[in-house]
Amino acid sequence: MNASLRSRLGAKIFFSYLVIIVVDIAVLFIASQFILPSAFNRHMMGMGSMMGSEMMNEMMGGTSSMPQLYADFRASFNEALMYATLAAMTAALALSFLFSRSVVAPVLAMSHATQRIAAGRYDERVQVKGNDELAQLAQRFNEMAEKLNQVETMRRRLIGDVSHELRTPLTAIKGSMEGLMDGVLPAEDDTFQQIHAEAERLNRLVDDLQELSRVEAGAYPLDIRPLDVPSLVQTVTKRLALHAQSKRISLDLDLTPDLPPLLADEDRTVQVLTNLVSNAIQYTPEGGKVSISAKRINHEIQISVRDTGIGIPPEHLPHIFDRFYRVDKSRSRQAGGGSGIGLTIARALVEAQGGRIWVESNGEGTGSTFHFTLPI
Repeated sequence: MNASLRSRLGAKIFFSYLVIIVVDIAVLFIASQFILPSAFNRHMMGMGSMMGSEMMNEMMGGTSSMPQLYADFRASFNEALMYATLAAMTAALALSFLFSRSVVAPVLAMSHATQRIAAGRYDERVQVKGNDELAQLAQRFNEMAEKLNQVETMRRRLIGDVSHELRTPLTAIKGSMEGLMDGVLPAEDDTFQQIHAEAERLNRLVDDLQELSRVEAGAYPLDIRPLDVPSLVQTVTKRLALHAQSKRISLDLDLTPDLPPLLADEDRTVQVLTNLVSNAIQYTPEGGKVSISAKRINHEIQISVRDTGIGIPPEHLPHIFDRFYRVDKSRSRQAGGGSGIGLTIARALVEAQGGRIWVESNGEGTGSTFHFTLPI
């Protein structure tokens, strides 16, 4: 029982208050007993000098009555002190109980909420009252619970999205094979090429998932060294020139002269820029324009990819780098929507190299601009 009481925060706080009260009362009592005789004599001498010794002797009945007077005074003082101590003790105990409860109540609320979160109820929150340290702790607890809720939501969505993405090519492959076995589909090159294309889609998705896993876990090497910005941009434009020409999209470059070298990994930076430019070409209608610009801002180089494509509604901007996120939910990989992993990988790669990445768009039909920075 004693161990149980000592293990509880409320009991600890209450008994700490109680010990303080008892010690204060003991100090008060002992100090009063030491101070009382000298104080009594001093006050009686003062009264004697004011009233005259003869009058004092008459009032006290001689010197023999002085000890009795002091004894009566001390008894009355101790009695008053005892009642005052009891009253103070009662008030102090009541206040200690209330104060300890005010401290323990929010802690207990957070403890119970933690148990419910551990059981999978990630929407659990605690009330925040005031702005003291306990209120700040409750606020941080709610922020942690919100983050956990978001992570759990993303996990469930990830499982659903991965299942959907895997099911699409698998269903196509299974349907084609059943058609071949039943004789519905002819055993021709077109049929086999269709099956092969679906298998390639499935293989690319698995590769994307593996790449995402490595990137988010930081399990990949980075060869950080000085890189020439114009060379990086030209490498990407040459790689995607045919894709742009097939849609009659012009690739424009706007590079500030005398740019200092980047301090980054060449392969990973090319991967990020290729992803952004490829997406810009993909979502820009025929006859549009994609421009790549680079400029120095303080101790960073900012590279921007601007397009005249379909644009991004404002409500989607905060989620554009989330895994498997698509602005158009009906767009499939086969329709050119991609797996929704590329931008997530790009963000992880940029941040791993000490940079930042973000997107700007004024809405549908206004195009979009992706920016990322890397240190010089």
